[in-house]
Parts: sequence; structure tokens; C-alpha cells
Amino acid sequence: MIHDTDERETVSAWATGGATFAATMMVLIGGFQAIIGLAAIINDDYFVLVRGYAFDLDITGWGWIHLLLGICVAGSGFYLFAGSRLAAYLAIFLASLSAVANFFFIPYYPFWSILVIAIAVWVIWSLTRPGITQP
Repeated sequence: MIHDTDERETVSAWATGGATFAATMMVLIGGFQAIIGLAAIINDDYFVLVRGYAFDLDITGWGWIHLLLGICVAGSGFYLFAGSRLAAYLAIFLASLSAVANFFFIPYYPFWSILVIAIAVWVIWSLTRPGITQP
């Protein structure tokens, strides 16, 4: 069969559904991460202090990192609902950054950090499926 060059490949429902779910998760995780950041800024005693950790940073410092990153992640999730390719690239970058930040935050809040890393990996996977970021 000869394919017409003007024909665009249709995007599968799985890819579209994955991108929509990824956008929803980015908004939720960004919001939750911002709340965790606020908790760290407002009350240093909420998190367990870890002694001798190689990446030791003041809890308030981690709070500001999580607050700003959470706002950016949630914003990119809203932007991802528009469906632009640029939004997908931005979401992949911010999900990667969120995973790295939460990796360093594991000693302070382990279950939450591992959960956010897992969701960030899923978001990256779903946004790299064919039809989402490719022309």
C-alpha cells in the first residue's frame, strides 16, 4: 500500500490517555510537593534530622527546593493539558528533576520520596511514547 505524505499517523488512545494521566499526576504531585515544602519551611521539626548524610542540607533549604519545584511541576502539568510538544519536553525535564530531588530527600521522608520517584518515572515513560513528543 502506498502512503500519502500528507497523512498523519493517528495517535493511539493509550498514548493520549497516558499523557492526560501524566498531566493529572504532575498537577497532583506538584501540589503535594509544594505542601511538603511548606511543611518543611514552617516547621523544621516535622522531618527527622539525619546525621552524617553526605547531602546534608538544612530542612528549610529542602523546603524551599520542594516548594519551588512543586510549583513548577504543577504548572507544567497544567501546561501539559494543552497538548503541546514543548509542554511534554518541559514535563519530562521537571519530572526528572523532581525524581533527583526526591532521591536526595529519601533519608528525611523515605516512603513519600520513593513514591514520587516512581510516579515521576511513570510520567517520563508515558510522555516518551510514540505520538506524544514525536512530530
